[in-house]
Amino acid sequence: MKAKKMILLATTLSAALVFSACQATDVVGKIAVTSFEQVLNTASDNVTFDEEKNSWSLESPAGDEFKWSKDFSATEVDGILEFDAAPFINAGLDVTKLPEGYVYDQASDRLSLNFEIGQEKFDYNGDATALDTFKNIVEKKREIVGYHEALDHYGMAVGNGNMFEWAKDMSTNDKDIVFVVNPQPFIDAGVDPEKVEGWAFAKVEVKDKDGKMVEVDKFLKPFDLK
Repeated sequence: MKAKKMILLATTLSAALVFSACQATDVVGKIAVTSFEQVLNTASDNVTFDEEKNSWSLESPAGDEFKWSKDFSATEVDGILEFDAAPFINAGLDVTKLPEGYVYDQASDRLSLNFEIGQEKFDYNGDATALDTFKNIVEKKREIVGYHEALDHYGMAVGNGNMFEWAKDMSTNDKDIVFVVNPQPFIDAGVDPEKVEGWAFAKVEVKDKDGKMVEVDKFLKPFDLK
């Protein structure tokens, strides 16, 4: 039954991640901010600031984390996806074969995917909030924020095909947030992608460098926050 549910989820999401920049920048950027604000408000108990990484953190109900730097000019790592390593290790992962930036912490049994996104300096009036930082990202690094029409999601690309996504309207969407992970580095490190429990392995449509739609593999992990 669990396998069937994951297959159904993969099928449902396979058309969802069409990263579109065809809409007017101001419209996409504006609604990306208001929808992200809704997510932050709903998950307010799980939104914290990581002093060590100078980054905001949004934690999923399962403990997965999306972190975004408070100031790209002040950090070497600007975007982070962090989650339980056990499903990947159980599916064959050899942690010694992970690429640079992919870190396995044995003490916590967690994987951290770390990416530098840019060197933009963020400006604040008074004390910064998580939303203030995201507004800076939309203003100064607009190209990494986009819209996926099929599931009515907005998303932020963090690097190497990895993304964090959220619903445009949480009241009508049961997939409020989605962790989107490029499976290839894990496959190269020994993972059988069909055996990673808790993640859907699916074909999704994305635009290539020439703007053409192509299908690529992704690991997907959605959550309903309501």
